[in-house]
Amino acid sequence: ANLLREGVAAQDITVTGNTVIDALLMTAAKDLTLDIDLDDSKRLILVTSHRRENFGAPFRDICRALKTLAERNSDVQILYPVHPNPNVKDIAHEVLANVPNIILCEPLDYAPFIAAMKKSYLIISDSGGVQEEAPALGIPVLVLRDETERPEAVEMGVVKLVGPNYERILEEAQTLLDSEQAYKDMARGVSPYGDGKGAERIVAVLKEYCA
Repeated sequence: ANLLREGVAAQDITVTGNTVIDALLMTAAKDLTLDIDLDDSKRLILVTSHRRENFGAPFRDICRALKTLAERNSDVQILYPVHPNPNVKDIAHEVLANVPNIILCEPLDYAPFIAAMKKSYLIISDSGGVQEEAPALGIPVLVLRDETERPEAVEMGVVKLVGPNYERILEEAQTLLDSEQAYKDMARGVSPYGDGKGAERIVAVLKEYCA
């Protein structure tokens, strides 16, 4: 739509989808391992939070919300791969280290992180990439930001903005834990960013163009 508004001819545009989703689905289809001792009887909430705009009081509120969420829901386990930046690591360990059903670990490589996503019931994150990837796996995402450069997933209803807001994080997460219908509404396994065949379409277009 942006290209059309800029005057690019429609016949010169092919919507392929993001190859990030290709890589995600190819990786997720493999037999992945996650070398973290998780309690499979508990619903897993995966957390990532590291954005600079949340440093300080907002990040402390995020951690407080995670702690309260864990304390209120004994059937939940929270896994948080903590970014090494001291603005994140120090507060995360201060607030969350002694909560029994919260696991703090080192940042995960790509494949183990996808393995963690696949095991997750819910993801709470300020990551842009996660906003693209998790909906394709059918996992609801609560975004720890007040705005996003990926509004398509918000419009589709598979991602929700909650900001670094203690009350909103708790409210929206608890709703997804308690309401089967609210969860189904977000966990639809649809992605506005691709269907895993973007690379195939790109190759096909290039072959035709170069013929």
